[in-house]
Amino acid sequence: MKTLRRTKIIATLGPATDSPQVLEQMVLAGIDMVRVNFSHGSLAEHSERIAAVRDCADRLERQVGILADLQGPKIRIAGFRHGQVRLQPGQQFVLDSSLPRAAGTIDGVGTDYKALCTDVEPGSTLLLDDGRIILQVDAIQGTRIVTTVAVGGVLSDKKGINLKGGGLSAAALTEKDRQDLSHVTDLGVDYVALSFVRGADDIQTARRLLGKAGDGIGIIAKIERTEAIANIEDIILVSDGVMVARGDLAIEIGDAEVPAIQKQIIQRARAMNKPVITATQMMESMISSAVPTRAEVSDVANAILDGTDAVMLSAETAVGDHPATVVEAVARVCLSAEKQPATRTSRHRIEYRFNRVDEVIAMSAMYAANHMHIKAVAAISASGTTPLWMSRIRTGIPIYGMSHRRRSLGRMTLYRNVYPVYFDMTRLEYSEVKVKVIAELKRRGLVQPDDLVIITRGEQAGRHGGTNAMEIVTVS
Repeated sequence: MKTLRRTKIIATLGPATDSPQVLEQMVLAGIDMVRVNFSHGSLAEHSERIAAVRDCADRLERQVGILADLQGPKIRIAGFRHGQVRLQPGQQFVLDSSLPRAAGTIDGVGTDYKALCTDVEPGSTLLLDDGRIILQVDAIQGTRIVTTVAVGGVLSDKKGINLKGGGLSAAALTEKDRQDLSHVTDLGVDYVALSFVRGADDIQTARRLLGKAGDGIGIIAKIERTEAIANIEDIILVSDGVMVARGDLAIEIGDAEVPAIQKQIIQRARAMNKPVITATQMMESMISSAVPTRAEVSDVANAILDGTDAVMLSAETAVGDHPATVVEAVARVCLSAEKQPATRTSRHRIEYRFNRVDEVIAMSAMYAANHMHIKAVAAISASGTTPLWMSRIRTGIPIYGMSHRRRSLGRMTLYRNVYPVYFDMTRLEYSEVKVKVIAELKRRGLVQPDDLVIITRGEQAGRHGGTNAMEIVTVS
């Protein structure tokens, strides 16, 4: 029987994935979720791409989740008269929010962020163009920020600005984000990723804006600000998952700090029963190359060994030359890393007292699975919560999350080692459920005669939090 990959792969959609043939190749190569990047493209383009993914996944009988990634307050310089300048170390350079948008010269440039002059002070360090240009702040003169170039180079229009150490006051949700949130429910997404989160309030604001129409849409907190690290437990608690967005995070806290912080976030999120995504430059060289570097392979493998639920590809699939090949490469790395014994042993909640019956059933099922020759776990769940809890236990035994709710199935595409299966228990008598579950798993070629399968379910079909029974079944 085919070895199942437990770590999930998220691929960003873009011009390179618009071909139906390429999209089909990516689904067949193993993508579990797609990311729709709201920093680029129109609402109509996003809608077309999501519809294409849904059609392709349905045709291939695959479950593919949808993640809408909001742009957030990307703080940028304005433009130059001639498109770019070359800054020399030691020269003076001014950032001035009162300058016209295309009036930049070798002496200075405008910025679209009016509050920058109040967020910095003499001695602050500004990093432009993902840290390629470094400016030391010398003085604040009204709307003018006078700096000395510490690290120079070519600076072109609309490059990003970061403050080393964090502290920019821009709200996580811009007016554009608020408008986009009003549309995501119509697009049928499973998750929304919130950029530049600072604290729990940002998540709660987004949830209020989603309103009742957004019930069931998970909110992923992107950890890319210094402030988010300080508030990480509060953020994890109110979110439905976190993303270690290593690009802007590295700029704010320093690239050397990121590996340890990544490990800590993964560990804490798993301990708090939340899924976690590791993102940014996972296979960056494969934007143009057909093979990854050895460093990229090690990076992906280490995230898997740390316990990440998913790895995310960005430009590699959105604009890269080999989108499906990148997915295949990541899948190979996942399968290899998952052979390690550390990925199958767990001490999750081993000394914890439970308050919920459904969580007790989930943990008991996984304990039994790991201590008996169990072939599969079938978790019937309206909401997908029981499979989520099960996925926190490291194991090599597949967990089939069985639900009749499309959004619950979409949410489960993110959970490590959970494989969503459409199954409508609401139309069955309680006594029929066990037989139908085994029949569905056999139909899909997931179990064979004499295999032992654990089934968890509730007495009342479709009720959230109702899982209260576990049974070990021999496949006939």
